Amino acid sequence: MVIEEPRVLFEDNHCLIIEKPAGLATQAPDPFPSLESWARAYLKTKYVKAGRPYLGIPHRLDRPVSGIVFFTRSSKAAARIAEQFRDRSITKRYLALVEVELDPDAPENQCCWLDYIAKIPDEAKAMLCRPDLPGAKLAQLEMKAIKTLSGNSLLDIHLQTGRMHQIRLQTASRGFPIVGDALYLSKTNLDLNPSDKRILLHSYFLKFLHPISYEPVEIQSELPSYFPQWAQDFTRNHLFPSVSQKA
Repeated sequence: MVIEEPRVLFEDNHCLIIEKPAGLATQAPDPFPSLESWARAYLKTKYVKAGRPYLGIPHRLDRPVSGIVFFTRSSKAAARIAEQFRDRSITKRYLALVEVELDPDAPENQCCWLDYIAKIPDEAKAMLCRPDLPGAKLAQLEMKAIKTLSGNSLLDIHLQTGRMHQIRLQTASRGFPIVGDALYLSKTNLDLNPSDKRILLHSYFLKFLHPISYEPVEIQSELPSYFPQWAQDFTRNHLFPSVSQKA
């Protein structure tokens, strides 16, 4: 798999928001490549900075997931953005292509999912569990099926909590895994290299209050080219025109 170059979506003295390609880790120990190391190199080159540029990382995307990642460039911004993530005032929306046909007009395909999730010991995987299990955390999202074609459905997901593999697990547990996500029961193989897969889950929208000005900022990221053309066309024509990007 050839990993695409990250792309800067928004930048000022306090925030750096980047479009992460699938296959690239958000963080990784040196010398392995990561979005964090790319961002630091970008800042050093652009601003000719000596030493290690400050970067706060208030959230992450899984390696096989693409889309918007937020970095902060000052400690003041880091504290204020972290608070917004904690109190869930930041809006995070994803597009997921799943292996089932769902009727977009059916009420059950426009709903809220509430589960409890825990990490499986000694595995890079999560599971649904009872609320009283040690380590159990509430996982909540709102989902809406927006388009169905060729045995797959495109979901618009508003993520309200940020648990390990949350969207991947919650979709798979209901019988419709994300396309390409073999870890959570997908039967579709998207890559020849089994150790470096991408899945059809994309973080496409982020809304927050700027940590210094407190003005609302909205960022969007269109679907990558490896999503089906019908999904790209549908979101471009019906979804993205309604989502404005403000600086």
